[in-house]
Amino acid sequence: MRYYALITLLLMVVATSCEKELDFRYHDVESALVIEGALTDRGADILLTLTTPMGEPMDLTPLTDAAVTLTDLTAGETRTIDTDPATGRYTDTIPGIPGHEYTLSIDRNGQTFTSTTAMREPTQILSIEFKWIKMPYDYVAILKTTFTDTPAADDCYWIRIYRNADPYKWLIVDDRGANDGIISEITMTSRKDLDEEDEKDILRDGDLVTVTVTPISRQMMDYLTALQSNSNGPAMFEGPFCLGYFLASPVATDSTTYHPDQLTQYQ
Repeated sequence: MRYYALITLLLMVVATSCEKELDFRYHDVESALVIEGALTDRGADILLTLTTPMGEPMDLTPLTDAAVTLTDLTAGETRTIDTDPATGRYTDTIPGIPGHEYTLSIDRNGQTFTSTTAMREPTQILSIEFKWIKMPYDYVAILKTTFTDTPAADDCYWIRIYRNADPYKWLIVDDRGANDGIISEITMTSRKDLDEEDEKDILRDGDLVTVTVTPISRQMMDYLTALQSNSNGPAMFEGPFCLGYFLASPVATDSTTYHPDQLTQYQ
């Protein structure tokens, strides 16, 4: 009995030691800058925020105390991006030029964060349509998005779907499935029986569904893939540690109204 008591005591000591080694102080991690930067065919849009400590309400208040510049390296021109007082975002309406290389620079609290990328070539959405597909548990409305593949090899695309202007779903694809320069991507959306559907997936009759397709680099695809899997992605900025991305690309947009009674079955 004394032998087993000794073994039990040793196990308790080991367990206690392991617990101390795994006592991560994640509550004390200092907030980091988050940069969400985009240059499109409609201009620049940059949002700056800070990460939120564990256990505190999420604070998405924009930061407006930075100096933001955008440099067209191809043309040799630099412009300052000012904040929009109504939104707190850094914006302008000067479109990016496909093929030109751009550097976004953020100066804040004596630190400089930079990211350089080339403006992608535009794609075009050819059609978006809903159809029913029969699943073992119910009929499900699938959304088929068809768009043109840009001429460059190894192209990737960020497809974002909005429900009544609010984010609904998003996915990333590359051009390996292209056929004669055309890509068709299918997304599962809402079940027919709404009583059995999750609220986040429900589409109702009359909902406005908008799809955007943005060509992205392989690095940006890796970044978004990491977000999907809650893992570490590539660093998108040079300088001190920060989170976020800088994307330079035209955005193709199309919309449709969801009418479940008018859908045909997918063949």
